[in-house]
Amino acid sequence: WRTFPTVRNERWFHGNVVLLGDAAHTAHFSIGSGTKLAMEDAIALVEAFRQHRDGPLPRVLADYEASRKAEVGRLQTAAETSLAWFENSARLVDLDPLTFTFSLLTRSKRITYDNLRRRDPSLVERVTTRFAGEAGRAAGSFVSAGSNPAPPAFQPFPLRGLTLANRIVVSPMCQYSCDDGTISDWHLVHLGSRAIGGAGLVFGEATHVAADARISPGCAGMYKPEHVAAWKRVVDFVHRHSGAKIGLQLAHAGRKGSATRPWEGDIPLREGGWPLLAASAIPFDEGWPTPRAMDHADMDRVRFQFVRAALMAHEAGFDMLELHMAHGYLLASFISPLTNWREDEYGGAIDNRMRLPLEVFDGVRAVWPQEKPISVRISATDWAKGGTSSADRVAIGRRLKARGCDIVSVSGGSTVPDQRPVYGRMFQVPFSEEIRLEAGIPTMTVGNVQDADQANTILAAGRADLVVLARGHLADPYFTLHAAAAYGVDVPWPVQYLAARPASRKG
Repeated sequence: WRTFPTVRNERWFHGNVVLLGDAAHTAHFSIGSGTKLAMEDAIALVEAFRQHRDGPLPRVLADYEASRKAEVGRLQTAAETSLAWFENSARLVDLDPLTFTFSLLTRSKRITYDNLRRRDPSLVERVTTRFAGEAGRAAGSFVSAGSNPAPPAFQPFPLRGLTLANRIVVSPMCQYSCDDGTISDWHLVHLGSRAIGGAGLVFGEATHVAADARISPGCAGMYKPEHVAAWKRVVDFVHRHSGAKIGLQLAHAGRKGSATRPWEGDIPLREGGWPLLAASAIPFDEGWPTPRAMDHADMDRVRFQFVRAALMAHEAGFDMLELHMAHGYLLASFISPLTNWREDEYGGAIDNRMRLPLEVFDGVRAVWPQEKPISVRISATDWAKGGTSSADRVAIGRRLKARGCDIVSVSGGSTVPDQRPVYGRMFQVPFSEEIRLEAGIPTMTVGNVQDADQANTILAAGRADLVVLARGHLADPYFTLHAAAAYGVDVPWPVQYLAARPASRKG
């Protein structure tokens, strides 16, 4: 497999010289698009001349370029995703043949589970039956080949002593609506509605382990007795009124703390702020306060705060914990080489940069009940030169697995303000696949997953074990119930809402 140059041009014309096809743009031949793109360029150029028969040449050529650039960009992105699949196919060789085939066919993200089901229903039926069988055996049940199993998103998933009813997860989403760390009725409604909306797992927002660990004055905390009581009210509601499990994400904001709420500008507090900690004394951005590089006493205190918060989370009745080691916050600031410039045993190679995060994990795992799982959210990439590498993220997954982490939530970015992420549908899924297959640890994937079709595609291809949605759940708290109805899957509805169930199925 050869190295393929991807050509992009800022402008497609100069004077009366016009670029078409590979001269203007290239797309890897694994999606067979080169000739098609060139012909479509030629057609668009002719149409631009037809629309502006008497117009000036620069306007004609500008319209041609504008009419093609967005679509070509989307296809180039798909082609690069396909190219990456082939270049990294060695990691896929242990997949069973059906999963491998499905992964191959959906590699560019332009073909999905539903799309392929229309093209080849027999293949998708076999993929789905196999997936359901494996899921059933792992969860302690069995789905026979002739039982018309539900699509992958609606299959159970076990984590230690916990079994999720399906593989849709409500992402931790900060609401910035707390009073000194204490959550309110807003959180009861926010999380309660998404739990009765059918998701298998609901996460409480990033909950900070100390007052000076918060992002903003409106952030949630788990460091006072009243925090336990407030969270227990939400946990009890979820357990009483839904089949969802509920987890809590524990966090420390580090150098990104002491800030205003997003709708207030997301800038450093001018009044009422607090000192910041980080791996190294590097401010998050221009105009932000410089954090203090942590010493050993700071590390001991932070470890204690995380352990205390874990004990309080168990008292509140949470089913699962997640430790936040992503997005440039305190533990993440140790992991990324962009934010860790230390010269002691906590800086340098990845093993040293992981030292404090793993010490925190060990402390929490020691006090968290053995039957309850723990996940860790990481930034698999910083979307910036010199940041976390492919080798780093696989090493992170392997080290977490060795310490008893049950599943990694694979996110990315937000480490430095000058990041350059490559957005798109399911844009962070390749990182999840890489860690899952090369580190051998289950993964949750995030990143602009928009619907159940995409979730099924990700799961059936072996790219993740759970699919985490944020904005999708903000827009529709009952995302999972609606998706199940669209696929004809029989899932429990709240008895209070049963009157709406037939109407939803018709939709």
